[in-house]
Amino acid sequence: MTAADPTADPIPWLLEGDDPPVRFFTLTELLGSSPDSPDAVAARREIMSWGAVPPILDAQGDDGHWEGPDRFYVAKYRGTVWTLIILAELGADGGDERVRRGCEAVLRDAQDRESGGFSTNRSKTTGGGLHSRVVPCLTGNVVWSLIRLGMLDDPRVQASIDWLMTFMRFDDGDGEAPTGWPYDPWEMCWGRHTCHMGVVKALKALAEIPPERRSPAVQRTLDDGVAFMLAHHVHKRSHDLARDSKPGWKRFGFPLMYQTDVLEILGILARLGRGGDEGGRFARALVASKQDAQGRWKLENTLNGRFIIDIETKGQPSRWITLRALQALKPLAPPD
Repeated sequence: MTAADPTADPIPWLLEGDDPPVRFFTLTELLGSSPDSPDAVAARREIMSWGAVPPILDAQGDDGHWEGPDRFYVAKYRGTVWTLIILAELGADGGDERVRRGCEAVLRDAQDRESGGFSTNRSKTTGGGLHSRVVPCLTGNVVWSLIRLGMLDDPRVQASIDWLMTFMRFDDGDGEAPTGWPYDPWEMCWGRHTCHMGVVKALKALAEIPPERRSPAVQRTLDDGVAFMLAHHVHKRSHDLARDSKPGWKRFGFPLMYQTDVLEILGILARLGRGGDEGGRFARALVASKQDAQGRWKLENTLNGRFIIDIETKGQPSRWITLRALQALKPLAPPD
């Protein structure tokens, strides 16, 4: 890839595009504008009136679900939990009646009423999510979405945050695998080495809690998760740092659903003020190396064709990937 011109500035490109969410987040997260500033308010209003969000909301059923109450997870990636993730990524208004109906549908049919975690299946006998199918990455994703959509203070969301603090583990292949519920049904999620996706989505959810609202238990969980990711140098194998955990994580995509990539992980660490640690140095260099001569990044990985509406074009310069790369690198010194 051609090295970026050090004078290249992609910000005007982000602001001039036909993507209101990108414009809103560029204003508020890159340029420091208040969300209440006229330009940001206008962009936020446009998110709900044109672009990707309106057709997604138009596809919603009367019960608040997309693809029905029994397919909220298995309908990848048009079911309700996936759609809420996309709406949260796009900055949809959580106060909108349709968005709130979707949140309520997930809380009603996907949340395990016993533990507060989120399940891949609905219990047809007791209602709510099936206790035996609670999954860590799904719980993290849904908690993050609900917080982004304005439901942090809802007691049901607080119960899900408690689930993450109680059950999330950061095992690195040492010692015995955890046993009991919720570990036994999901060896691939826990085992002797905790699945990275579960760690990343839990970190993403808890990092969305404003710093002044984080309890000591939340902060401890964040610290443990950050230490786990930095021990892996973001995308490496901690016991052999010459090897990637998954080569696909070096191809940047949006939105990612239950998968992750280097850019998402580095962005979470940067949000927590930890992206500058030694363990993030190679990840920062990787992100910087993918910037083109115009200061832009491409969409390298996509699930387009499986969403309700496609988002950008694979292989082309991407406003979303460029925004995320700038968010991840903004608080840090340039990679050396």
